[in-house]
Formats: sequence, structure tokens, C-alpha cells
Amino acid sequence: MLDLDAHKITDQIPLRVDEQGTVRIGTTEVTLDVVMDAYDRGATAEQIAQKFGELALADVYAVIGYCLRHETEIREYLAKREQEASRHRVEIEENPANQKFRERLINLKRK
Repeated sequence: MLDLDAHKITDQIPLRVDEQGTVRIGTTEVTLDVVMDAYDRGATAEQIAQKFGELALADVYAVIGYCLRHETEIREYLAKREQEASRHRVEIEENPANQKFRERLINLKRK
């Protein structure tokens, strides 16, 4: 029988911050952003682990649990990441070289 009082149960949450400040899951390149986006859209931990094959199911559960326990901080981080992504999109879209490239892609898609 498991005696929880006799054991100090500790598990590390499989999150790491890379050199650019992006939170990733375990040793994978999968970001917290995409995992939480999938979860927020109604995906189960099993579906998330299946979608991102390199993720272990136990890690997905651990990350979701951590995010639920630290929702304010996680939501602030995700909102900041979305603001940065939006800013980068605008910069890319306003760059004349990128506009020409985008137009070429749109024209190719129409053919």
C-alpha cells in the first residue's frame, strides 16, 4: 500500500525556457502556446499528445495541471506572446519585399 506520508512526492513540471525566452515542453520543440491553444479549443491531453507525437502523455497532463494551478501567470505569458506575434506579423506584412512575395504566392494559389 502506498503511504503518501512516508514519501515525499515531487515531480518536476516538464517545462523549459529556451534561449529566446519561449517556454517549451520537456526536451521537445513544442511550445506551451500551441499546447494551451489546443487545450483551450477543447482537445484532451490524449489528443494533444497524439497531435504532437514527440510529447509524452504524462508530460501533457503535468503541463495542463500546472497551467490550471498557475492560470494568471500562464495567461499573462500567453497574452504577451500573442502581442509579440501580432507585432511581428505587422512588421513582416509592412515590409515591401514581403508584400511582393505575398502577392506572388497569392497569384500562384489562384492558378
